[in-house]
Amino acid sequence: MSLGRIKRQQQAAAWARVLTTAASEDPICPLCGRPIPADQRDAHHLVPRSQGGRLTQVLHRICHRQLHALFTEAELAREYPTIEALKRHPAVARFIHWVQAKPPGFMEKIRRSARRR
Repeated sequence: MSLGRIKRQQQAAAWARVLTTAASEDPICPLCGRPIPADQRDAHHLVPRSQGGRLTQVLHRICHRQLHALFTEAELAREYPTIEALKRHPAVARFIHWVQAKPPGFMEKIRRSARRR
């Protein structure tokens, strides 16, 4: 049985309210400080799961991919187990400075660091 026109309009209005509310409550990326749209959220294990980590942080997808392009899982576990430690690394600091000028939904292909190739 199909929904009537009025019922469809009511449902569409309800979804619009949900999406508007969700957009205004986007979490803030702890790495770059920009709001994270729902389609750009990635959970980053501060210590990789392969190294026994469980704690996660929600990051922009581009920020998350950049971290894994720069560091091995062993390096992340041993030297960069916190957001503050990551921010102190010069390559991460340069990336943060660059990405902060981009809109929250910005995405670009990330290339692996020459050091990790």
